[in-house]
Amino acid sequence: MAAPDKPLLIKRYASRRLYNTETSDYVTLEDIAGFIRIGREVQIVDLKTGDDLTRQYLLQIVAEHESKGESVLPVHVLTDLVRSYTTGVQSIVPQFLASSFEILREGQSKMMENLTAFPNPMAAVPGFEAMRKQQEAFLKTMLGGMPGWSGAVPPDPASPAPDDIAEIKQQLAELQKKLSKL
Repeated sequence: MAAPDKPLLIKRYASRRLYNTETSDYVTLEDIAGFIRIGREVQIVDLKTGDDLTRQYLLQIVAEHESKGESVLPVHVLTDLVRSYTTGVQSIVPQFLASSFEILREGQSKMMENLTAFPNPMAAVPGFEAMRKQQEAFLKTMLGGMPGWSGAVPPDPASPAPDDIAEIKQQLAELQKKLSKL
């Protein structure tokens, strides 16, 4: 396998099929989205012309996710984006979006650091560890599809097995009852 810092080269054939040059097999848009989700950079080029088609395919992946109801971009943001192509604002939009996503990535990293930081004075609170694990799982689920989000959380050897979830839910319910009494 090639170095992780080198983009994964995908070649598009005349038949529009996409070919992964590392594994020597054909891939789909969903496969490419999966590579990106795990933090891999991709480059898609037309085999015949050598044109870089990466931007076109990334936009297609976003459009497909949006059309399936996996909306991330509100309509007013999409509208403003379309407007930016017809105004002089077009030149600052890429920098603004890049800066915004960088701030989001930094915030996510800090949030995960805070969740996993030890020693934590809250760790002494009964049920805190179970709540921390649930928050971690929630953040992984919610933020896993965000651009640039690797979902890298330090592995927790004490993480609950799927059959422990019922026990965690019960502990959470008991904790909620105790808090209600206070």
